[in-house]
Amino acid sequence: MTWLDRPINRRTVSDLGEALAAGETTAEALLDEAEAAIADPAKPGNTAFIATTPTAARAAARAADIQRAAGWTASPLAGLPISVKDLLDMTGEVTRAGSALMAGNAPAAADALAVARLRQAGAVVVGRTNMTEFAFSGLGLNPHYGTPGNPADRARVPGGSSAGAGVSVVDGMATVAIGTDTGGSVRIPSAFTGLVGFKTSHGRIPLDGCFPLAPSLDTIGPLAPSVACCAVVDAIMAGEPVRPLRPRAREGLRLAVAEGVAQEDLDDTVARAFARAIDRLSQAGARCEPVVLPEFDEAVAANRLGGLVVPEAYNTHAARLDSYRDRIDPRVLARIQRGAGITAHDLLEIQRLRTAVIAGFTARLRGFDGVLLPTVPVVAPEIAPLEASDDVYGRTNALVLRNTSIGNFLNVCAVSLPCHAGGELPVGLQIMAPWGSDRALLDVAAAVEAVVCNRDA
Repeated sequence: MTWLDRPINRRTVSDLGEALAAGETTAEALLDEAEAAIADPAKPGNTAFIATTPTAARAAARAADIQRAAGWTASPLAGLPISVKDLLDMTGEVTRAGSALMAGNAPAAADALAVARLRQAGAVVVGRTNMTEFAFSGLGLNPHYGTPGNPADRARVPGGSSAGAGVSVVDGMATVAIGTDTGGSVRIPSAFTGLVGFKTSHGRIPLDGCFPLAPSLDTIGPLAPSVACCAVVDAIMAGEPVRPLRPRAREGLRLAVAEGVAQEDLDDTVARAFARAIDRLSQAGARCEPVVLPEFDEAVAANRLGGLVVPEAYNTHAARLDSYRDRIDPRVLARIQRGAGITAHDLLEIQRLRTAVIAGFTARLRGFDGVLLPTVPVVAPEIAPLEASDDVYGRTNALVLRNTSIGNFLNVCAVSLPCHAGGELPVGLQIMAPWGSDRALLDVAAAVEAVVCNRDA
């Protein structure tokens, strides 16, 4: 049995590391299997990846095998195939940010700092994953490079903006994927494809070499089969020592269940999975307490007016809009252009409001280990209706982004855990915690994961 034959939740960093240590496989063999999955015509490798890097990947895999044979392993990621979103610089590769407009740019002269740290840890980068142009949508459609179909149902979106990231992991093209999250772009594709996604605290992982969407909100984080996988990748990218998770005792957990806007407009599958997750946690001894969070409503209202993403994205792209607007995805262009109508006064008011709601949310959360809410109110939508109608696309995109973008506005760290049952489309359970509590949140998430994740789904 190769690693590709295992269920996704058994293709973890730990499992593959043990197989490498036992001599059951090699880094080169893992790379062979990942590249075969990318090339498999039954899988969307040609749309999940914008570019692959076979020469550099082969050299990294061989180096990892030589080092292991000599008795040295750089990290738990050493020799494992990973994918990197097309927003992060890689030496000698063009950073397109999912845009045909940028395809002619000069190759990057250096790795993004997060990528450099992963390479130093021995990770084998197999390629650059597809994404919504300029990272500006939660659905994952891309008219320039195609839209990779969701592994759970190829007629459905993979989630965005890190569209190819989740697909690359679930389809066996990578052990973990590196994405970015400005309004949900790690958590949404994780929820839609049945993975764990970790939105790190803003500033935890350096953004050096990462093409910006909204610098006040941009974060880098992993999509992976387990919380433990995310913890390893997070520590490496943050420049911290890798330490084992310390899952919290379930009986000691006190979790706020977000009432109100976070539970509006849930489809039946999401509502059922969310209720089941809360019930399982309660039966396991966790205290799950319904809480009204007015800061959630304020964050939603601010984001509907453009929040920080729209004006900051407009600032990033304004210089190129007049000359190149006909070469940008019209739906992405429309969102960017909204920033032209946001004044300096509007922006300052949004920043003032954000400071106030973050303080209120942090105070309200004292005594809780996290806030629970559905990651996305609906399961992955079908691609065809979104491609056919701007109105359907706009409404759906806003709904898909709603719960995750609350977290970015409130400056939290957050984890999305798969909580669907066998036979259901993937659903994510989101846990939010205040800024800077990343390691504590991962320990909480590990305890919740053991209760709510159906490992047979």
